[in-house]
Order: sequence, then structure tokens, then C-alpha cells
Amino acid sequence: MNVVIGKVINRVVSTRKYDSLQGYKLLVIEPYDQPGKERFVAADMIGAGEGEYVLVSFGSAAQHGLTREAPIDAVIIGILDQEPEAR
Repeated sequence: MNVVIGKVINRVVSTRKYDSLQGYKLLVIEPYDQPGKERFVAADMIGAGEGEYVLVSFGSAAQHGLTREAPIDAVIIGILDQEPEAR
């Protein structure tokens, strides 16, 4: 399973999207402690908010965190209680 720690930096607001994406909150994630990695969008099913550090699952494993099938390959699966320690 591919899981990374990231920080929620923004929401994605979209009035038109693929039908199966309706109802999913989409958040912009900045990977933590991974220089050069690009920001990405992840679906949120657990109520993460801007500024929080989260665990994100990728790929086919992400589909297990969804309530219905959708074209999503990144899902927030946890909210960290504190900021991770820098390496």
C-alpha cells in the first residue's frame, strides 16, 4: 500500500464534475518532507480541514476507502493528531 503524509492546503471547488464524483469533498494536498514532489488532489471522507496533516492512500487501495466506485486514486485515510517531526 502506498501511503504518504501531507498537509491540506486548499479545497477544490467544482460546480461541474464527473457524476460519480458528486458528494466527494476534494482537497489539495502538499506532500510532507518530500522536496520536489508535486501537490495533488485527494478525496476526503473523514472531515479533514485546511492546515491539517493527513495520511493519504494511493492507487487501487484508495478505492477501498470510497463509498462507491469513482475515478479517484488518492483518498485521505487519517488525520494526524500533531505535526510530524522533521527529519
